[in-house]
Amino acid sequence: MPNSRGLPRPLAAIDHCCECLGKSLAWLILAMMAIQFLIVVLRYAFSVNSIPMQESVMYMHAAVFMLAAAYTLRHDGHVRVDIFYRGMSSRGKALVDLLGTLFLLLPVMIFVIATSLGYVGKSWRILEGSPDAGGIPGIFLLKTLIPLFALFMIVQGLVEAWRKGLIIAGKLDPDAQPDHANEEHL
Repeated sequence: MPNSRGLPRPLAAIDHCCECLGKSLAWLILAMMAIQFLIVVLRYAFSVNSIPMQESVMYMHAAVFMLAAAYTLRHDGHVRVDIFYRGMSSRGKALVDLLGTLFLLLPVMIFVIATSLGYVGKSWRILEGSPDAGGIPGIFLLKTLIPLFALFMIVQGLVEAWRKGLIIAGKLDPDAQPDHANEEHL
């Protein structure tokens, strides 16, 4: 896991906020599982169906997936084909990551924001609700996650680009362990 030490204070604060957001969103997974279990029990044991409960699982899943993407970026957890990457030095990896951030991540996320704002704006203008009777009247909030996702990715991408730049310049040890390095991760 990356260390925020060595980053300028504002970037370290952003990095910390991303970490806190990711850990907070992890609790939604537990809530999502509990509600889904309840949906199944109610449906098959009592023949009771709840559209708002079903939609709440979808909303939580979307929130976890979209908003925790920056947390995943921070922890280098996104999928990559690393045929050449795994054999590179720390500086070589940092250079590849920096170039990927500048020429792939940032332009794509800017494109996502640019193309989603009209879509989200229309949804907000009509306060779009669920197409199902009795559903959650907040589709406009769900659609807002799209540009929010891209914004979080841009912000965390800039932090990662700075971190990789420091590694390339030799001002940050890429192998430095964070304060909580002894935590067990799955």
